[in-house]
Amino acid sequence: MKKALIVGGGIGGLSAGVALRKAQFEVHLAELSQAYDVYGVGIIQPSNALRALDSLGLADACIERGSPYGKVKMCSAGGFPFTEVGTPPMGRLPVHNGISRRILHDVLHEGAQAAGVIFRMGLSVSAIDNSDEGVSVTFTDGSTDHYDLLVGADGVNSHVRKLIFGDHKPRYTGQSVWRYAFERLKELETGYMFMGKQTKAGLIPMTASSMYMFVVSAEGADNPFIPETELVPRLRALLAEYSAPMVTSVVDQITDPKGVIYRPLETLLMPAPWYKGRVVMMGDAVHATIPQLGQGAGLAIEDAVVLGEELTVGDAVSAALDRYMARRYERCKMVVDVSAQVGEWEQLDWQGKLPEEANIGALMGRTLGALGAPI
Repeated sequence: MKKALIVGGGIGGLSAGVALRKAQFEVHLAELSQAYDVYGVGIIQPSNALRALDSLGLADACIERGSPYGKVKMCSAGGFPFTEVGTPPMGRLPVHNGISRRILHDVLHEGAQAAGVIFRMGLSVSAIDNSDEGVSVTFTDGSTDHYDLLVGADGVNSHVRKLIFGDHKPRYTGQSVWRYAFERLKELETGYMFMGKQTKAGLIPMTASSMYMFVVSAEGADNPFIPETELVPRLRALLAEYSAPMVTSVVDQITDPKGVIYRPLETLLMPAPWYKGRVVMMGDAVHATIPQLGQGAGLAIEDAVVLGEELTVGDAVSAALDRYMARRYERCKMVVDVSAQVGEWEQLDWQGKLPEEANIGALMGRTLGALGAPI
């Protein structure tokens, strides 16, 4: 195998580009956008995500351009700290790194360019002729090409997945997340999470001078559309139950509706196997998870690393992809399932209906500890 096509230029696709170049593939990457215009504010990189980035040679750049920090301090709505959470530290890597999505994409894009990935911007695939010997692709601009492998990294609403595996629709969980960026508070020495009675809110460093807030809320089972004109007042209203000084000190700065990034939380786990013939899927296209464990991007980067490693062995493609599945499926399923369970328990807690046996902290602690295991 010599030539691969990656469809989708997000976090997973760019990471896969670097990983497959390390595996000596000629790599083409097709991205539907004409130019990168990254959606979102900030992102949490736990130590297992940093470990995967380190194997691609990109962890140091993320740490230098982001903001490393330790365990997240869990606090009451008034600011009283009651515990800390985080994945186990891994060697020289910090427990977490906060980074803006723009900076992370820049690091990954620069890494892929340096590795020799060939970018094809402004197009995707319209047809795929998939066999055990190779993949013939028709692009949306009418051009065609042939590849030894196609990697579908085109997100939760993946077009590649639909062409090869049929419909697998994500499920809205009843929760949504709101994000907004601020100048960093001087006292923000690590990540903080504040637990309210109807929501939870977090403050996460992004760089030495910036941070972002996230708020997780229950918006109902019907996934309502929220007009832009309502974003600022609704976000500020959600924060009314918090008296923690860190939170109250920034609420008045929430003024720009275009700065409010609102996203309904959806989850998806496609049944195994995630490959057919010479097409293999990765990232949110097969295991979209909600951010309760901060693992969505990290899992996609791990997918890329494992896929690259298995394709270097040199045996049959099906054997390499079977090993990829063996290393990825149960780990990703654990994160998807536990994150969804935490989200369900949070909503029950906000309704005053949380079962006595439900222990959110213990479940999160066990799972984050398990993610310290080798990938």
